[in-house]
Amino acid sequence: MLEVSDLRKAYGEKVVLADIDLTVDRHDVICLIGSSGSGKSTLLRCLNLLEQIDDGVIRFDGAEISDPRVDPRSVRRRIGMVFQAFNLFPHLTVLDNCVLAPVRVHGVPRSEAVARATELLSRFGLADQIAKHPDRLSGGQQQRVALVRALCTEPELLLLDEITAALDPELVGDVLTIVRDLAEAGTTMVLATHEMSFAREVATSVCFLDGGRILEHGPPGELLVAPEQERTRQFLRRVLPPSG
Repeated sequence: MLEVSDLRKAYGEKVVLADIDLTVDRHDVICLIGSSGSGKSTLLRCLNLLEQIDDGVIRFDGAEISDPRVDPRSVRRRIGMVFQAFNLFPHLTVLDNCVLAPVRVHGVPRSEAVARATELLSRFGLADQIAKHPDRLSGGQQQRVALVRALCTEPELLLLDEITAALDPELVGDVLTIVRDLAEAGTTMVLATHEMSFAREVATSVCFLDGGRILEHGPPGELLVAPEQERTRQFLRRVLPPSG
């Protein structure tokens, strides 16, 4: 579905991504791990064309989408993204946040968009929040709404950027349960996360980023248990609970 080759991104003289190669097949769940500043969020933003890359190629379903002549909006109709900071429209209700893109961008009839949004909101325990504005919701509820909003456009690929980082610890489990359900349903995802146990449970592959490079990647049962690189081992010793 997605193929990234030799991707490079810099801000001025500061190189934030270099020599990135990544392949995502349908139904894959790719977890990006690494310290803050390692390039995880920037990589996701490049995949959704929110950042223009400096070198390399990004292909989606065989077509090059990193070509500057490609309309980013046409790509974002097929690739959904959920941010750490929710980014809900504060002046719109929960329901209107969720139906805006399907109606305005995808041309879905409002009645159809409302029906899908209502079904998803109910599935994620938000049926009684439909008429509320975001500032009346908890952080966990807002993040669930942000997930629903992305799913309402029926994306072929879902990008999740540290979506639990801004939540109270007691709310993290609710959001991860939803992502776990999406993974089990076959949703193709690339997500940046600090939740190692979650990555071990749901990922088909884990990529460890360090200094803007994918230093190591592999199945979670291998990379998170017996990584090849010393830098990966150092990182995991800091973030994983001690065994035994």
